[in-house]
Amino acid sequence: MIILIKKDAEESQVENLLGLLKSKHIEPMVSRGALQTVIGCVGDVAELDPGVIEALDVVESVQRIQEPYKAANRKFHPDPTTVDCSGVKIGGGAFAVIAGPCSVESEEQIISVARSVKASGATMLRGGAFKPRTSPYSFQGLGRRGLEMLSAAKKETGLPVVTELMDFADIELFNDVDVIQIGARNMQNFNLLKEVGSYTKKPILLKRGMCATLQELLMSAEYIMASGNPNVILCERGIRTYETAMRNTLDLGVVPVLRRLTHLPVVVDPSHATGYAYLVDPVGVAAAAIGADGLIIEVHNDPPKAKCDGAQSQTPAMFDAMMKRVRRVREALSAPCV
Repeated sequence: MIILIKKDAEESQVENLLGLLKSKHIEPMVSRGALQTVIGCVGDVAELDPGVIEALDVVESVQRIQEPYKAANRKFHPDPTTVDCSGVKIGGGAFAVIAGPCSVESEEQIISVARSVKASGATMLRGGAFKPRTSPYSFQGLGRRGLEMLSAAKKETGLPVVTELMDFADIELFNDVDVIQIGARNMQNFNLLKEVGSYTKKPILLKRGMCATLQELLMSAEYIMASGNPNVILCERGIRTYETAMRNTLDLGVVPVLRRLTHLPVVVDPSHATGYAYLVDPVGVAAAAIGADGLIIEVHNDPPKAKCDGAQSQTPAMFDAMMKRVRRVREALSAPCV
């Protein structure tokens, strides 16, 4: 249930309504937008009479909703959310580019890539320290040492760091991490989502699972938000289909669909979506054109020698060329219509 508050309502009236809802064992979620205050009712609203609520002087209207996700629902929060990632904004018109290698391999490598992507316009640095791999014999990341190298690159360049958390037992190692990524394989690890949501208010970059529906993605975001962390960024990285020409199948249509369903920022990962470096440029530019709030791109200084995902990693020169095209698209989108 959603309660729309009258524009001229006094704060004391709103507080009285909140008290009434809590007395009915309803958890009210208040969203104060520029034009409208909205109260989302989380809990068993079966015994809450909409007519009684709507009759209150403070209430403009009451709406019932069917979607199981509440905190992530745009109906609860009409204005788009802007997430602050240690000074870098994303969402609500703010566009961010996260770039860096799939895996941190050495301090020299990560600092070199960080410098180059920053020079090309990246606003955050990505790099895997803990790597979920299909094969137990593949490179699993440098773990704690990788996080220390990311911190060194952050100190050198000032770029906020984005890296993946696989096991909540490692959370204290992430003190210097600015955005915690929950990968596609852990999107429905609900215990991990609840633990992270209750432990930290740091932004969480939540990647869509390879076989997940959009409702399942939003319900995973709901786990984090219901546990106390509202700072969630959704990431579309392609899903598994019958097509084998690319690593995954990216349906860019999910960007405007998610924009309709949720207020949360949406970024696109064309690297994992396609699996090939030559496709990252056109797909990344298309994602910017269709309205994504940001991109996450894999960039390696020597892709043929990369320990992980070299085929989909752009060189710094490729990334620089793509960023020029992305900027032109963003400028075109912001230009007034003639």
